Amino acid sequence: MKLVKIKFTFFILFALTLSASAQEPGGEMFDLAKIKSGIKNQRISSTDPTGGNRDHLEPFKPGEKRTIATIEGTGIINHIWITIAPPPGELSRNDIILRMYWDGNDYPSVESPIGPFFGQGWDERYNYASFPLSAGPENGTGMSSYFVMPFEKGARIEIENQTDKTINAFYFYVDYFEMGSLPENMGRFHAWYNHNLTPALPEGETEWALTGAQRPNKGGEQNYVFVETKGKGHFVGVNYYVHSPTPMWYGEGDDMWFIDGEKTPSLIGTGTEDFFNTSWCPKEPFSHPYFGYPRVNNDIGWLGRTHVYRFFINDPIFFEREVKGTIEHGHNNNLTLDLATVAYWYQDEAAKLPAAPSKAQRKPKPFINHMDMHRWRDAWRKAKGNDPRLWGNE
Repeated sequence: MKLVKIKFTFFILFALTLSASAQEPGGEMFDLAKIKSGIKNQRISSTDPTGGNRDHLEPFKPGEKRTIATIEGTGIINHIWITIAPPPGELSRNDIILRMYWDGNDYPSVESPIGPFFGQGWDERYNYASFPLSAGPENGTGMSSYFVMPFEKGARIEIENQTDKTINAFYFYVDYFEMGSLPENMGRFHAWYNHNLTPALPEGETEWALTGAQRPNKGGEQNYVFVETKGKGHFVGVNYYVHSPTPMWYGEGDDMWFIDGEKTPSLIGTGTEDFFNTSWCPKEPFSHPYFGYPRVNNDIGWLGRTHVYRFFINDPIFFEREVKGTIEHGHNNNLTLDLATVAYWYQDEAAKLPAAPSKAQRKPKPFINHMDMHRWRDAWRKAKGNDPRLWGNE
């Protein structure tokens, strides 16, 4: 009987604990109902100062820089919206650079081409929707950010036109909270664009062991790097833009994380699509607040361009002193891929970013097409003795 009472008492306590946990208020909608003090809404925008309808900045010439927002004091940017004319195809958003400076620093803690920052790869336009970022409608031209961006000693946002054309119209909102002081432990927002044409192995592109034996990769020395910084903070997301020059699956690469000076990665994944919460070599559009495929290739196999994103909203990757986030380009880095990424994270102080890729380095690679494949076939035929009945899989 005593044992039954003990079990019953334990059950009641357990049920009460679950009930209290379930009823405990929390989350964004709960916080939205809280009445707050000491916060003033502010906005900087491209509105026509005359009260007319030319609500955009005057044209940016090629090579010109503009500071679109200078904010004094303490606050939090909570919303940015931008649209630009001409649209992609006429004016490349891959060559319009966005920079953000926090706390009076003369170096940016955000530096990225404006298209890739908001989820628009290469010089393309397509609708994109995630938890913190979106592009569209109309067809990816309205770009928005809801990332929280705190600052204590001022903030500045700069745009540089690195295209060879004039930006005819630049529309924007920068909304922020003006505050007497920041809440405790507010980090500084960072975003960094990287780009690399990754090299194949000396023995070739041996993916799936089709053209040679595969070797292991435990150290990750040749991995593509999408974030590398020193300080205390947490990683919160990445936009990943891959252009594959081959129909072979590009995503056998594992993510590997080196946290606080590790020589061997402590977090290791099982494949690129797995890192992005998907499976089995997908090539279909998919959108979730935290992950998705807004742009997929429509070519043969996995030839062509694919954009994947993953935001670590409920599962940030924490670091105390430094972090290096990497991913293989094919298993053991055996594939030549045109890779670009924008990584997003917070850390305790506004940090200086690694060097930014140049305009020439980030230039999109051309598409491989049927004529290229026919040339490949011609070279293959000749290497096989030029038998007039060669089919293609000999």
